[in-house]
Amino acid sequence: MEYVRLNNGLKIPKLGFGTFRLKDEECTAAVAGAIECGYRLIDTAEAYGNEAAVGEGIRRSGIDRSELFVVTKINFTSFEHPKETIENSFRNLGTDYIDLMLIHWPFGNYYAAWREMEKYYADGRIRAIGVSNFEPSQLVDLIGYNKVKPVINQVETNLYCQKGYERTWMNKYHVAHMAYAPLGQGKNNDMFKEPIVQILAEKYGKTPVQIALRFLVQRDIVAIPMSRSKEHVIQNLDVFDFTLTDYDMAELEKLDKGPAFARHSNDPERVEWSLTI
Repeated sequence: MEYVRLNNGLKIPKLGFGTFRLKDEECTAAVAGAIECGYRLIDTAEAYGNEAAVGEGIRRSGIDRSELFVVTKINFTSFEHPKETIENSFRNLGTDYIDLMLIHWPFGNYYAAWREMEKYYADGRIRAIGVSNFEPSQLVDLIGYNKVKPVINQVETNLYCQKGYERTWMNKYHVAHMAYAPLGQGKNNDMFKEPIVQILAEKYGKTPVQIALRFLVQRDIVAIPMSRSKEHVIQNLDVFDFTLTDYDMAELEKLDKGPAFARHSNDPERVEWSLTI
């Protein structure tokens, strides 16, 4: 495993297991299985409705909690009562501390939630705090008017949606880049059929998916792919034994279709749609 060092000194694995759309026993078994396969970063969220299942998967894995990096998010529907929601996340996950908690969407009174999270960070019960789906202007505003700087911004990022502009601002303020939907969703799946991706897969003896993930982690982007297939879960983790050349990386950068191609956005109507499909 390779790691990204966050701006508070904490290290986060570059590759983790995402749990969006996983529920109940399926989620528990998937999390336990992913940990068994070697994953140490597990991502969940209040809005996913699966924190308790994730917590059970962690317990079932038998791995000591100290070896794991657990990420969850507080949803915009809970910003008016953040303490209650944070405590509920502790209970659901069955843990005394959370490695990273994120503001899930920049809507409503997220300042109130952020400042409550700052208190937990100061107490050490949350080891790092960050954001998700923040535009550069929102990120800079949050940094300018609060005590603690976000360590990470989790945004949709993949070969077709590379977030170059957003990344420029994240780099400027030393905020790490975390990718959800790193393998695309729906219309993005054509990325694996791109000629350059096929050529590089053959060149390195890897799958197109592994090329897409290697592109991200080689740029120091933390990626959290999800799969229900154990074979794919194992393959997704197997991207640290080869290195793409500068030429390879440049060619893959040309696949970026810009922000208009993103499936998700911080438009409230699209957020509601994206969480219910």
